[in-house]
Amino acid sequence: MTFDVWAPLAERVRLVLDGTDHELVRAEDGWWRPEQPIEARPGARYGYRLGDDDKVLPDPRSRRQPDGVHEASAVFDPSAHQWTDQRWTGRQLPGSVIYELHIGTFTPEGTLDSAIERLDHLVDIGVDLVELLPVNGFNGTHNWGYDGVLWYTVSESYGGPEAYQRFVDAAHERGLGVIQDVVYNHLGPSGNYLPLFGPYLTDAHANTWGLSVNLDADGSENVRRFIIENALMWLHDYHVDGLRLDAVHALVDEGPKHLLQEMAEEVDALSAHLRRPLTLIAESDMNDPKLITPREGGGYGLHAQWSDDYHHSVHVALTRETAGYYADFESLSALAKVMTEGFFHNGTYSSFRERDHGHPIDTENMPTWRLVIANQNHDQIGNRAIGDRLTASLDEGQLAIAAVLTLAGPFTPMLFMGEEFAASTPWQFFTSHPEPDLGEATAKGRIEEFAKMGWDESVVPDPQDPETFTRSKLQWSEAYPEHGEASRHTRTLGVYRALAALRREIPSLTDPRFPVIDVRYDDSARWFIVRRGEATIVINFAEEPLELEVGASQLRFGTDENVQLTDATLRLGAHSAAILT
Repeated sequence: MTFDVWAPLAERVRLVLDGTDHELVRAEDGWWRPEQPIEARPGARYGYRLGDDDKVLPDPRSRRQPDGVHEASAVFDPSAHQWTDQRWTGRQLPGSVIYELHIGTFTPEGTLDSAIERLDHLVDIGVDLVELLPVNGFNGTHNWGYDGVLWYTVSESYGGPEAYQRFVDAAHERGLGVIQDVVYNHLGPSGNYLPLFGPYLTDAHANTWGLSVNLDADGSENVRRFIIENALMWLHDYHVDGLRLDAVHALVDEGPKHLLQEMAEEVDALSAHLRRPLTLIAESDMNDPKLITPREGGGYGLHAQWSDDYHHSVHVALTRETAGYYADFESLSALAKVMTEGFFHNGTYSSFRERDHGHPIDTENMPTWRLVIANQNHDQIGNRAIGDRLTASLDEGQLAIAAVLTLAGPFTPMLFMGEEFAASTPWQFFTSHPEPDLGEATAKGRIEEFAKMGWDESVVPDPQDPETFTRSKLQWSEAYPEHGEASRHTRTLGVYRALAALRREIPSLTDPRFPVIDVRYDDSARWFIVRRGEATIVINFAEEPLELEVGASQLRFGTDENVQLTDATLRLGAHSAAILT
């Protein structure tokens, strides 16, 4: 370890290693370095004093924070781990199923090591890639992960960086790739010391979280390297297979080459060197295919992006909820458009935004797998007032329809932990800010936010209440009851298993071509048909049974026993679906 630190704003920098001060020497580029190499044992505590301040600050690139984000860092050597995945060749995104999970609520223990014990379950339901919500250091004991302040660390509450390496190794052993959710658009409200070191933030472009990350002003070159080298760290040092980039619309970059393009170039170069696929997936509110258009086609060259439009159209079709941003998706025509064009808002008027929004996708050339879709995810559940899943409002048949539309639809499916067994537990917004004022402000802001949206503020749980966190933990006994009794949970799990198997049996279900998709629907009768090559998906959203002439077909899957095919007539009960070939 070199102990170099970029601190162009400081007049003096001292390294404090195991209680001993070492003066650092400033170079013209704003980096401070020891005059002579300094040796340090693994686990040694260190930090930096800036100017004449006695406060020891953690390393901005700290790999370990055993005592919290306000305290000294600890020396960690990522190369010390004895990897067992030498034969791992990676997982490509096309054809894959992603499973999004939060380490703290995935198991009762809430650790990376305990999560390893559930990886076989993911293999059983056909998952290819495990996506972890952010794991980097935050202040407190539990958090969604989006209040991180030390991007190079793994939270000690999850087990720290060594546990993270064990988790990735165990996933690869089972044939599962790992995608890490990373947050480069903002920092958390407690423990962010970066502005004391250098111009990491700028007030030129404000966003939802306050000051934006400095990508194009003075000093931005080192800030950009700080971000890109962090991305490469996960992929190289921790053998991660991909990154999910949080809210990239907040990464304002008016420089000659956007940060996202530069990152994609460097990740592709690392992929070539490692000889395995590395995937970048953006969360974007822009509906702009430039993000996922290859660089040779004039785009940034990211590999995929989340599609909120698909979620919204499925959610409204099932729940008939049309408040707020769901308003434009009331008709089944919205689902049909998303199926065939990728985005619903592709230059059309958005009533929620009160302006035109989005850009069209070149469906002749863009593969469908570049859009990652979900019927539930951490945002769409956790940002509801009480964190209620679809299980709180839908019956068993409707949950099965959601599974069919996700796993048999044309895009890359992503499941949110527990949906596969109709988990009854909510997933609520929880925090553990040690500072009373910050905790109170967070809770108050949450209530005010939902009051503006028309929610009953009395039902909004206090994010600082430890029970809000505890309530959000999965109950695995629902999926695997002690005596094996059948239930809504076990039957739903059976649906997901069957659909995962079909994805691997029927090539049309992973065909990435937009032009082969044909959709028909009836808004009044509430039926919806998707033809994808040899596969036909028939959905009955209605409360009444349905009969349709489907021609010569073979019934490959039905969501319940009332789905029957006789001669050329398909009979569907209320809230049911079928897959035919």
